[in-house]
Amino acid sequence: MWKKPTLIIDTMKVKRNIEKMLRKTMESKVVFRPHFKTHQSGEIGEIFRRKGVDKIAVSSVSMAEYFANHGWNDITIAFPVNLLEINEINRLASTISLNLLVESSFSANFLAEHLSHGAGIFIKIDTGYHRTGIDALNYKEIDSIIEIIKTAEHFQFKGFLAHAGHTYSAKSVSGIEDIYQTSISLLNELKRRYIDDFPKLIISYGDTPSCSIIEDFSNVDEIRPGNFVFYDVMQYQIGSCVTDDIAAAVACPVVAVHPKRSELVIYGGAIHLSKEFITDTEEKKSYGLVVHIDKNGWGSPIPGAYVSSISQEHGIVKMKMEELAQFKPGDIIGILPIHSCLTVNLLSNRSYLAAL
Repeated sequence: MWKKPTLIIDTMKVKRNIEKMLRKTMESKVVFRPHFKTHQSGEIGEIFRRKGVDKIAVSSVSMAEYFANHGWNDITIAFPVNLLEINEINRLASTISLNLLVESSFSANFLAEHLSHGAGIFIKIDTGYHRTGIDALNYKEIDSIIEIIKTAEHFQFKGFLAHAGHTYSAKSVSGIEDIYQTSISLLNELKRRYIDDFPKLIISYGDTPSCSIIEDFSNVDEIRPGNFVFYDVMQYQIGSCVTDDIAAAVACPVVAVHPKRSELVIYGGAIHLSKEFITDTEEKKSYGLVVHIDKNGWGSPIPGAYVSSISQEHGIVKMKMEELAQFKPGDIIGILPIHSCLTVNLLSNRSYLAAL
C-alpha cells in the first residue's frame, strides 16, 4: 500500500478540529485568522474557506505567495519582516491585503522608505516567550515605532500581535491559562494606551495550546492558532487535545523485528518525523507514538509503544512482546508525530494523502 514513509491526513478529524475552533471564535465574536504554516496545503485551505474563513496567517513571504495564488486575499505574515524580500513584499502588497510585523524602529523606518503599496503594520510584542518581539513594557521603543507609523505614507497601523509560544513549555492546563491571562493583560494595557490615536487598532493573539483550552476570547480581537488543524503528540501531552483529535500520521514500513530487544525498525527517521521529542517523568525520550494504520485510518496509540530513537532514515520502535509478535518485515505501522508542523513540512512535498 505505502512503500515509503507517507503522510496521511484524516480529513474528517481536520474538519472537526476546524469546526470546534470556529465555534469558539463565533461565540466570542472574535476574528478567526488561522495560521496556515502547519498544513501548507491549498486543499486543506479550501476546507477552511468552505466554512467561511477569509483571513489567514502564514510564516513566510513564499507561503504568502503560495496562498495568494490560491485565492486568499487577506494575509498576515506572522513573522518579523525580512527586509531582504522587500521586492516580493511590494509585489504582494500590490495585489492583496497584506499585513506585516515589525519589532524595531529600524525595520519600521526601512519599510516606511521602501514600501510602494499600502500594507497593514502590526507591532510584534513579546509577552514572555522571549523569541521575537518588543517587551510589552518597553514603551520607549513602541512609542518610537508609533511615531514612524503616524507619518509613513503606506502604513496602516493594525495593532499589537503576540505569540505566547511559552505555553508549549507549560506543565499543566492551569499553567497555559495563566500564560494566556498574563499575555492578554499586557496586550490590553497597550491597547488602552494607544486606542485614542488609533481607534481601530486590534489585539491579535495566537498559539494552539491557549486557543484550544480557553473558551472565552471576548478580551481579544483576533486569534491565530495553527497547529490545531492536525494537533500532535506534544499537544496531547500538554493537554490541548486528546489522541483522537490528532489528524496526521506517518505510515512507515517495518524493515526489521528484534524480539530480544523488544524492538522493531521502521523506514522512518529524522528526515521524515523530525528530531522533535518529548520526555516522560522518567526522562524517557519519545519521537512519536505508534498506532495500527490501514487505508481506513488508525486507532488509539498502542499501549507502551513509542519511537525510542531515530537516525536519518531509521526509526527504532519499543514495543511490548505481545504487540511485537503481530509485526513482520513488510508490514506498515503508523506514527503519530511529536510536532506535526515539522513532520508535514518534511513530508508534504513527497507524498500527501488524505484518509477520507
